[in-house]
Formats: sequence, C-alpha cells, structure tokens
Amino acid sequence: MKKYVIIDEEVIERLVNGEYVEGSMRRDKWTGAITFNAWKRKSPKYRKDKLIRKLPWGWVKESMKNIKVHGSFPKHFGTAQVMAMLDEHNHDAKDALIDREIINFV
Repeated sequence: MKKYVIIDEEVIERLVNGEYVEGSMRRDKWTGAITFNAWKRKSPKYRKDKLIRKLPWGWVKESMKNIKVHGSFPKHFGTAQVMAMLDEHNHDAKDALIDREIINFV
C-alpha cells in the first residue's frame, strides 16, 4: 500500500543536510491527506551555571544573576551532626567565594 505524505520544503532541506527532523504525522480533517508537522524547537538561550567549587555535601555555582549554594546531608547523621555539617558547609562556600574573588580580580 502506498501513501503520500505532504512535507514542507524546509523539512526536505533539513533531511538532505543529514539533520534529524522531529514532528508529528496526522490525517488532515478536511482533505484526508497525511501531513507531517515538523516541530520547530530552538536551542536554549540561557548560559549554564558555572561551578565555583564542589563541596563535600553539595556545590557553589554562579549563574547570570545569582550565586547558588546547594547542600544535601544524609538523614542518618542526626540533627546535631547535620547542623554542625551545615555550618561547615556554609564556611566552605564562603571560602570558595573568597578564593574566586582573589583569583579573578588580582
């Protein structure tokens, strides 16, 4: 059985250039012809976060607008020990920011 599919010129050009074309196929409600609708996806325009330092329980990163500090501690340590580790984590994050300032601006 042969079926004809309506495909735009842009899609054919992308296929000839060896690119993948993602999209959806459907039967047109009025004409009954099978049409291919290529998805027009754009690559993200944002810049990825820059890792300043990897910490024992997380990381410090720099984005366009913010400095991000992430920490995740195992539950089995208990509350008091996690609080002590959190203080140490924040101290390490501050040290990482100071090191970044010294390296970048000296």
